[in-house]
Amino acid sequence: MFDAEVDDQLDTFPAVGAIYVAGIGCETHPSMSRTHRITWYARGDGQAGKSMREYRTAVFDNRRWQGFKPRPDDIFVCTPAKCGTTWTQAIIASLLYPNGDAPASVNTLSPWIEAKFIPADEMHEALEAQTQRRFMKSHTAADGIPWFDDAKYIVVGRDGRDVFMSMCNHLQRMKRIAEMNERALADGVPPMPEFDGDFHAFFPTWLSQDDILFHIIETYWQRREQPNVLLVHFQDLKSDLEGEMRRIAEFLDIEFDAALWPAVVERCTFDGMRGRAEEIGEFDRMFEGGIEGFLFKGTNGRWRDVLTDEEVAAYERRVSEMLPEAAARWLEGGRHALPAQPLGVEQVGSGDH
Repeated sequence: MFDAEVDDQLDTFPAVGAIYVAGIGCETHPSMSRTHRITWYARGDGQAGKSMREYRTAVFDNRRWQGFKPRPDDIFVCTPAKCGTTWTQAIIASLLYPNGDAPASVNTLSPWIEAKFIPADEMHEALEAQTQRRFMKSHTAADGIPWFDDAKYIVVGRDGRDVFMSMCNHLQRMKRIAEMNERALADGVPPMPEFDGDFHAFFPTWLSQDDILFHIIETYWQRREQPNVLLVHFQDLKSDLEGEMRRIAEFLDIEFDAALWPAVVERCTFDGMRGRAEEIGEFDRMFEGGIEGFLFKGTNGRWRDVLTDEEVAAYERRVSEMLPEAAARWLEGGRHALPAQPLGVEQVGSGDH
């Protein structure tokens, strides 16, 4: 076990666009023309660790990782928003506590450190107080989170068109947007959009912001062959929940009595999660309709009845621009959309960059 320190001397460098100060439908403010690299050190050997690129939105700020003290068995759930983050957190909680006796809600046990909802020092104190194996979530690209060889990283993806539909519901039901936007503007960060129900008006805006999905996926895709990285897909969870949960359990080296598996899996179905909202987290404060509004339908393919052929074509062009061919196939269809032997890094299509 070792502690992590953050060098209080931040090395600045020119930003390469609004991608690193993330927002939807906003131009970069002059005050956002520079970003920072946060350098991490492993105490004891004196060697510089991984460096982190700064990402900030109206909701989160990855500089809040400053002060984080890792443990060798930490678990990081790394996803773009609306890809199955809470679902994956609930799965990990059910695996870690197969008897259903978790000491707190999923969102309490597995905090979003980057989120600006509570003071960062309180977040770190709460994490330090946890005595069990910890698991945390992040909506930041791979170059913006701490990286440790003895930690496990579960990366969750989903077809971007389904992400779009889920994001529209998320924005429509989310409370306190005006309050968060007021703080964001004061901090020189782009505000969140307010979805008014017009899918077609919002789609081009969403699609142009590669940092909310494609950039995040691309950074983790580059690390997919590292032994401490596991890619999980929303569609695979839908198609074979138990099989994917067993795959996650094996990756995390979690074992328990086989007789408990039916209950462990049932807790992680959408009906199971809705039926125990208080065990998942407090949603009423932030979302209209509570957990029902947050989880919404939990289905894929709704975009087929909404997006036009032109919008689908625009999406496909954007994907080909932003992602290697194999990554694009995985993002759309999950691991079963890939060949038996995953393509190597060098075997990419025209979207490679």
